[in-house]
Amino acid sequence: MASLVFKIERMPTPVGELLIVTDGDGALRGTDWTDHEARMRELLRLQYAKDVVQLAAASGVAASEARRALEAYVAGDLKSLATLAVRTGGTPFQREVWGALRTIPAGETRSYSELAVQLNRPAAVRAVGMANGANPISIVVPCHRVIGADGSLTGYGGGLPRKRWLLEHEGVRLASPRRAA
Repeated sequence: MASLVFKIERMPTPVGELLIVTDGDGALRGTDWTDHEARMRELLRLQYAKDVVQLAAASGVAASEARRALEAYVAGDLKSLATLAVRTGGTPFQREVWGALRTIPAGETRSYSELAVQLNRPAAVRAVGMANGANPISIVVPCHRVIGADGSLTGYGGGLPRKRWLLEHEGVRLASPRRAA
């Protein structure tokens, strides 16, 4: 069993500290929030089941290209993530879904069924949802841009308040959250 060593950086954002995982070539392998670090580690373990994944703190003073791009995104440059190199494990179908996610422009959303149709798999709505939920590179592979068919915010691994913030940061107009009567 091979060992993969990835670097991990921590970056403050308005909605919590973000974890950024890159490989030795600088390609982004994962992102998640520090309060979901265990889930991120599990997703990485599942992505690279044939290898042992080790996370080492990034050393040195220079931030990775991924961190610089994410900092620019948070600062308002919504196009900064478009050309960022990413590498994932996962199944061919998952990688197909994750590739399709990257085609959704900032400021736009798609439903799970629209994404399934885009992939020429209109009956695979649930499978698309499962692949979306297994996405190890949130924000850059923008799973937050997928919403319910009725326009509602649906699951996001980082929590719905973060999903709402990300979408509003990108200029998506959302209805106010419903209050219980």
